Amino acid sequence: MKVLITTVPFADKDQAPLRQLKASGIEYLINPLNRKLTEKELAKMVKDFDVIIAGTEIISDYVMSCAPRLKMISRVGIGLDSVDLVAARKRGIKVSYTPEAPAPAVAEITMGMILTLLRFIHLSNTKMHQGDWCRYFGRRLSKCTIGIIGVGRIGRGVIKHLEGFSTVRVLANDMIPCHSLKTTLNIEWVDKEIIYKESDVITLHLPLTTTTKDLIKECELNLMKQDAILINTSRGGIVNEADLYKVMKNGHLSGAAIDVFNKEPYEGNLSQIDRCLLTSHMGSMSVDCRNEMEVKATDEAVRFLKGKSLDSEVPEVEYNAQYEGW
Repeated sequence: MKVLITTVPFADKDQAPLRQLKASGIEYLINPLNRKLTEKELAKMVKDFDVIIAGTEIISDYVMSCAPRLKMISRVGIGLDSVDLVAARKRGIKVSYTPEAPAPAVAEITMGMILTLLRFIHLSNTKMHQGDWCRYFGRRLSKCTIGIIGVGRIGRGVIKHLEGFSTVRVLANDMIPCHSLKTTLNIEWVDKEIIYKESDVITLHLPLTTTTKDLIKECELNLMKQDAILINTSRGGIVNEADLYKVMKNGHLSGAAIDVFNKEPYEGNLSQIDRCLLTSHMGSMSVDCRNEMEVKATDEAVRFLKGKSLDSEVPEVEYNAQYEGW
């Protein structure tokens, strides 16, 4: 029984997943390159493994074709756009994930980004390091209209945090509006176009699918208020990075915070825009949430190799979402 652990870091803060693999007599290899693997690198590495404990690297049909022993992919996290689910199903490869574990951390970092951009904390910090004393007029969160696109685990977490700020108006959009959502806030379920036009802050919490790819392009960005703020902690590719750079370079939008990118590590033009806050896909990287993701993903791998049923096998709705759109 052999497990390839591709996600990095892994077990940096807690050795529990490795202890569990050892106790079960399972041989493992942790990604020796200590960075996100390319598709070709992964294809060369997978030949002799039964299970992959995976991060966000591309696990395509080609990669699977290079892994004759592969029977299970255990995803550390929630996003499934990097895994070809249909190819996995055709090859009889089970796929599981850890959808609950990262949600609290991503919701919290979203709130941190919103507050940072509204009060220009990132710009003041940069100026101070340059020896300049700049005091920025910002906005209070409670005085803003917040637009949330995607009200799943993370979107609902953001709404819960917003209750503490007595936010007056929240505009929400989801494939299936949850009118029964329990909250003290006034939630208005609206079309995305209304969110673009009327929100002071827009935050995205939805999967990357065929219909959400380039969801936010130049047209949508220009519909937003001149001083609007855009947050993306969901998936790279949902916001068109070239279009975002273009409109921000032209002075549109008060700020943006981007944690996820088409190609990671990111090396694009957005780094030239001071009011664009960039982070390195670290939304789920709180110690507790990361540990929970790793432990649960390892639990699934061990269960599978011991012939037990999976607790978090990817449901049919995720297969449908990937190929029919969100």
